[in-house]
Amino acid sequence: MQFAVIREIERKELNLFFASPTGYLFITLFLAVTLFTFFWLEAFFARNIADVRPMFEAMPVLMIFLSSAISMRMWSEERRTGTLEFVATLPASTWEFVLGKFLACWLLLALALALTLPLPLTISFIANLDWGPVFAGYVAALLLGAAYLAIGLYVSAKSQSQIVALLISALVCGLFYMLGASMLTNYTGGWLTELLYSLGSGSRFASIARGILDVRDLYYYVSIAAAFLTLNVYALERERWADDAPTARHRAWQAGTALLVLNILVANVWLANVSSLRFDLTEGRQYTLSQATRSYLDQLREPMLIRGYFSEKTHALLAPLVPRMKDLLREYEQAGGGRVRVEIVDPAKDAQAEDEANTKYGIRSVPFQVEERYGSALVNAYFDVLILYGDEYEVLDFRDLIEVKAKGETDLDVQLRNPEFDLTRSIKKVLYGFQGGGSLFANIADPVSFTGYVSSDERLPEALADFRETLQTVLGALESESDGKFSAELIDPDADGGAVAEEIAASYGFQPMAMSLLDPNTFYFYLTLKQGDTVVQIPIPEALSEDATRKGIEEGLKRFASGLLKSMALVAPAPPAPTNPYMPQQGAQFTQLQDFLASDFDVETTDLTEGEVPASAELLMVVDAENLNEKQLFAVDQFLMRGGTVVLATAPFDATIAQQSLTAARQTSGLEDWLAHHGVTIGESLVMDPQNAAFPVPVTREVGGFSFQELVMLDYPYFVDIRPDGMSDEAFLQGLPQITVPWASPIELKDGAAEQFDVTELLRSSNGAWLSDDKDVVPKADERGVSGFVPEGDTASRLLAVGLQGRFTSYFQGQKSPLLEAAETQPEEPEDSEDATDPVFASVVEKSPESARLFVFASNGFLSDQTLRMVGAADGMLYGNTVQMMANLVDWALEDDSLTGIRARGNFNRTLPPMEPSTQTTIEYLNYIVALLGVLAVYLVYGQIRRRKQRTVMSWMQGGEA
Repeated sequence: MQFAVIREIERKELNLFFASPTGYLFITLFLAVTLFTFFWLEAFFARNIADVRPMFEAMPVLMIFLSSAISMRMWSEERRTGTLEFVATLPASTWEFVLGKFLACWLLLALALALTLPLPLTISFIANLDWGPVFAGYVAALLLGAAYLAIGLYVSAKSQSQIVALLISALVCGLFYMLGASMLTNYTGGWLTELLYSLGSGSRFASIARGILDVRDLYYYVSIAAAFLTLNVYALERERWADDAPTARHRAWQAGTALLVLNILVANVWLANVSSLRFDLTEGRQYTLSQATRSYLDQLREPMLIRGYFSEKTHALLAPLVPRMKDLLREYEQAGGGRVRVEIVDPAKDAQAEDEANTKYGIRSVPFQVEERYGSALVNAYFDVLILYGDEYEVLDFRDLIEVKAKGETDLDVQLRNPEFDLTRSIKKVLYGFQGGGSLFANIADPVSFTGYVSSDERLPEALADFRETLQTVLGALESESDGKFSAELIDPDADGGAVAEEIAASYGFQPMAMSLLDPNTFYFYLTLKQGDTVVQIPIPEALSEDATRKGIEEGLKRFASGLLKSMALVAPAPPAPTNPYMPQQGAQFTQLQDFLASDFDVETTDLTEGEVPASAELLMVVDAENLNEKQLFAVDQFLMRGGTVVLATAPFDATIAQQSLTAARQTSGLEDWLAHHGVTIGESLVMDPQNAAFPVPVTREVGGFSFQELVMLDYPYFVDIRPDGMSDEAFLQGLPQITVPWASPIELKDGAAEQFDVTELLRSSNGAWLSDDKDVVPKADERGVSGFVPEGDTASRLLAVGLQGRFTSYFQGQKSPLLEAAETQPEEPEDSEDATDPVFASVVEKSPESARLFVFASNGFLSDQTLRMVGAADGMLYGNTVQMMANLVDWALEDDSLTGIRARGNFNRTLPPMEPSTQTTIEYLNYIVALLGVLAVYLVYGQIRRRKQRTVMSWMQGGEA
């Protein structure tokens, strides 16, 4: 086989293609249909996602017609004009002719694809485009086109008519596409559905369009191309044969062709079980098991069972997700290195497994309406995953694994949400729950020392003097169980002239305690744990018993342990009782936030009315605070003073949504003076930003005498849209494409805050933001749908969230504890009375350790369920970036940020910047113009090359005549 001969045949076919206007017409039509599909059928701007996935999703269909049009004349024209017999007698081999024509067709197809490159380039200029899926899409499109072209060449070799070749090629390629299409797989299930997906050219293309180059998918296209090229050679070789009886050579050709085609195709079966040869080209390798997932699997001490319950007959929108879930579960099995066992079960075919799922794990089937040949039917289907480790288990149903976006009234887009995060989160939960049942010290790496600053028995109240013996008993037991990882000592601060008392007052802010405001007798009873530079104060238990004491110390030790669920306290307003049972419940609700946090952490809700944060909490989050009293404020203050992390979502205004109005009402949190004491002031105005998210407004339209209501998305400057350039580089913000902060207020830091604390500006608005004092925040728009808000005053970037770390001083410094004041006002009860209260031992910790952290987000309702629904209305789903950010923050603050990276990997969608409708139209028309200019450039360049060749030939002929 001579490559020079192949190149010569290729050039000849290219010249014939470009010598006719038909070739330019085919390419122009392909580009026009591609752009129309992208901008109109797939509604690129309405999707608000910066990717070119809609173009590649349509490519398996568009390629059918382009490939058939390019290849239709390659052999049928030779047969029609009678030159095929002449070609068969030339010294070039049949393989050289076939490959030459194939390469010519493939180059033409590559040229047509190259002319679509301005589309992703345009998107990359206006937004942040991930080029990995783009590259994967073009590679797959070239191989898909190669397969279609090979089919077209074979059909062309069997026909004399170009039109017949075009129709039959389109039909055969369409059949390959239809094999994996939903219109066929909707009526199948189980192994048959998986088989059809593996045979369909379109279904194979779907994963590649996401940015995954799987060798199995690529070889599938290569095998089709190779098989049909082989058949093409065989069909042409038969033209050389005489019409008499077949000879041994003919039979050898037939057998060799059959064996070659069979081996090429059977290799797909061998590769089907090879899942390691896949390349994730997305930014951050979003579809590859992360190192965090592998680290959790490495911690397994016993075998883990992951069982997928998937019904053979299920809803058509869930069916395509089943193979992807099975592949992912097998990735976990492979990464587990023998510690993970994966089972796939169809409960409909295994009654015992279904009974176990129902009775033991609470897994129930879900009724779905499915389409059958003669109508609709209701089936009970499973789409669940069970994770079992020891005696701990977690169940994920289809609601936990998928997300649904509404493209229209009846058009739904169902995709896996972020299955690795969901699975790994559950693995973490059962792993930590199982390990939590074992020895606490097994999860502590470095030794922890307990130091109790306790006065002598003469100065202690009688209850605490007795408690001292209980404490020493518990400490002794813990030391004996710790295997050298725990040590304890009690120090009298008043010994040695009070030097220790002065030291702990300066280092930790520990002041003498008292039983009441007027009690002259003071004492010390502070309990601390220390590991390295980290110090944690343990509160005195309410019940001075051994069990309560041990529990309090163990809760403190958990802060130094790994492999255990972290605990946090959440303060959120309880929804008010509905005044009318037939009206929607009013008031802010934070169900989504609570549920999201509870899936990863041990969340304890509290109202702080007792003046204390739950002892087990390692982080305190307060959202939408209103009129906190002194005891509640004291609880927040002292939690920070003890080295805790405090997260506040608070602002001077709260948006109130009524049936016909939307106003920003003044709200007093009770935290204003406390924040100012720490150098943080939240301005009494609202931030408005031209870079904003849209607000859903219901509009009633009249069409043909009928009225219907639809949502119109209006630019709304109060929904501040913060992009990565407005976020800090802290780990918990990495990977988030954007954050919407509604009805936010500006944060100002006092002079010198940067010297006193380690200050991190977390979120900032764009430079075009301005401030407004108007309480009427109803969306405004003119008759063209353009925003009616106009910037007023100075425009500048505004700080919306900040983090402080360092040594804080208490707001109650120099004052008596409010808990003592509250105890003084309570009526005395007999000691034997059931209503008798425990004695109160309280003081004010006046300074925090350096590890104390305070985070402030200047918005009250940006985490409420109602706000999340409004912000996500454009996508027909609940907006989740803000809730995800808070979960990331808790992970990071508790030094357990391993899931943060996996959460970020779920943010596959990159949003577009806000654009006027006229700008969108301009971008669309520019792409059409660039496509036409590209075709014109090809015409001019080829014309110039052809004229140059003609001049060379004429010069050669004239030289020969001379």
